[in-house]
Amino acid sequence: MQSDDVIWSVINNQFCSYKVKTATQNFCRNEYNVTGFCNRQSCPLANSRYATVREKEGMLYLYVKTIERAHTPAKMWEKIPLSKEYSKALEQIDKELIYWPNFTIHKCKQRVTKITQYLIKMRRMKLREEPKLIGVKKKLDRREATRERKALSAAHLEKSIQKELIERLKSKAYGDAPLNVNESVWQAILDREKQGKEKESEKDLDVDEELGMVDDETDGEDEDEEELEEEMEGEFVSDLSGEEDEGDLSDLSDLEDIVDDGSEEDSEEEGSDEGIDSTAGDGSRSKSKVILGKRKAKPPTKAPPRKKAEKTRKGPRVEVEYEHELESVPLTRSALANW
Repeated sequence: MQSDDVIWSVINNQFCSYKVKTATQNFCRNEYNVTGFCNRQSCPLANSRYATVREKEGMLYLYVKTIERAHTPAKMWEKIPLSKEYSKALEQIDKELIYWPNFTIHKCKQRVTKITQYLIKMRRMKLREEPKLIGVKKKLDRREATRERKALSAAHLEKSIQKELIERLKSKAYGDAPLNVNESVWQAILDREKQGKEKESEKDLDVDEELGMVDDETDGEDEDEEELEEEMEGEFVSDLSGEEDEGDLSDLSDLEDIVDDGSEEDSEEEGSDEGIDSTAGDGSRSKSKVILGKRKAKPPTKAPPRKKAEKTRKGPRVEVEYEHELESVPLTRSALANW
């Protein structure tokens, strides 16, 4: 048989694995303890007739221990589910523990009240939308950063090895057809080379086209400049008609005869000053010749070739037009006498 007094004397005076001693009071960690204190009435081990209330997944259960089941510890506690309504749960406790001590009934009801209160509080907290706090794992972040660094270094190493192998294959260090190289890999390398050469040739063609367009533009500018120069040079033609030209020629012949007569008379009068008069006569003849030369229409002469203007011109292009006016006044005999 089970002796409650013997069990309590051992637990109280010697040792109990559920006992927690403090400076003021002793507590019990047994899950079936109805109060949580370590004393004679609340100890679930030293009482053969005992009852308590427990909660599992939001449901309340009444656990009852009787002396008749003491010989089977696995089936010692009877589990009775309680209603979710607080009043009905209290009525169930009164009905199940009708002949039990008042201390046990009161403590079970008190435990039901406390458990229902914290269950209601839990439901309210779930309904609230509160920010979710997530812990920062520094050690994990550090580990991932080191892994990323190592992976990057390994990738760079693989790329450098791949470049070195490609250069060796290009230089035929392993022969024309290496044994341990897959044909698809070799073909892919050749395709890359072809694509690179095609891109380079396309770039060269684009550059040549651009240079050709620049040359065409400069040639067009040179042609425009030459046309402008030819327009500026032009031909000088007399502004007199044919009849006026014939009359002018007859007048000029008469003037020459008069000039010759004047020069002979001067030579007869002043013989000593022949040198001076001769020089003056020569000057007058030269002047008359110059005047006559101005009136005669000379054949058009070709202008000497000019150098091409420089290709690089700064500023806007300017067109200049020149106008020459020649005043032809007929000389009379009195004017020639006073010359």
